[in-house]
Amino acid sequence: MALLTLRNHIPIAGPARREPADGSETDMRVSFGFEPAWFHRRCGIDFSEQWHTDPFYRYESLKIMKSELVKAFPSVSHWDLSRSDDLSTISGIYGIYLIQRLYGIGLLYAPDRWPMIPPDVRLSVEELERCDADALLRSPIVEALFGQMDTIRSQWGRIHGYLNWQGVLNNAFHLRGQDLFLDFYARPEFVHQLFSTLCDVMIRFAGMVQQRQRSSGFYINQLSVSNCVMNMISPDMYREFVFPYDEKIALSFERFGVHTCNWDITPYIDVLGGLPKMGYLDMGLASDLARVKQRFPHTRRAVLYSAVALHDNPARVIEKDMQRIFEQLSPCDVVVADIQHATPDSKINGLMAVCRALESGDWNPHRQPAKGLA
Repeated sequence: MALLTLRNHIPIAGPARREPADGSETDMRVSFGFEPAWFHRRCGIDFSEQWHTDPFYRYESLKIMKSELVKAFPSVSHWDLSRSDDLSTISGIYGIYLIQRLYGIGLLYAPDRWPMIPPDVRLSVEELERCDADALLRSPIVEALFGQMDTIRSQWGRIHGYLNWQGVLNNAFHLRGQDLFLDFYARPEFVHQLFSTLCDVMIRFAGMVQQRQRSSGFYINQLSVSNCVMNMISPDMYREFVFPYDEKIALSFERFGVHTCNWDITPYIDVLGGLPKMGYLDMGLASDLARVKQRFPHTRRAVLYSAVALHDNPARVIEKDMQRIFEQLSPCDVVVADIQHATPDSKINGLMAVCRALESGDWNPHRQPAKGLA
């Protein structure tokens, strides 16, 4: 059976996700994402709690934001004004903290950023040991989310969107904070219990949500895990504590992938290579890109290019980085997420021009820097 792949997808004003690859992907497909502050300053959008709970408000705000993106970046094709189904969406709801809401953790909202967990709120070992998947899935948040989905279906038809499920490691970190890394050594049985519960909740909750989406006409059957703090544990610890649950998630869905954030994944290549259905894998620029390509020849690969690097680096550095990615990893995605409002539009359009030139064969490293990057 052919491997079903995913590609990077950054919903408008939402944290990065993945979506099914459809064969139209170019060798240097670029995926841009912008911080809420970018839209707040340019469009006046308020990302407070109503944005996450009111599908009508979210729809109208997304319409404004998409128009601004198309105007500013006409060469980027994935913002299409001729379609509106991506406005009636659940993408971005509760940012990256959907699972934490099931555990009863409230969020701090603001007009110009994604929601945050209160910095002093973490759950104890005893509190987490009392949690079970059945009880968590009876949370009022489940009913509230399904209510939004019912509204979207009755008003617009298809329930578009990709929720941010994170991964068992990330979710546990958001629940326990830095104490999680002590738990690996002091309470290994507790860590497995916590990860097992999180894994069960993620699989069941995602299955419930996606079944409703499929019945509305939006086909989705996937879960990509976010392992942003993977570099805080060794490859052996990943193999012992996280791999079994990532594997279970992979086997529970049609499509699967792993997001590792902007890290050097070289030490983790072998252990990640043991996961089934690896349809997507991203990494930082410091990774051994050629080795990743060799180990994952059929996986849709992606490099996370720092938004700060795009803003700060001179044109020649950016161009050299793109050339290395193209030569060592393509076909792949280039992901520039969390772009700040201070980054000139010309830098974004210039990066797109470099990637287009590389994949078309028109690249000449000795020519003048791409317009906008200088």
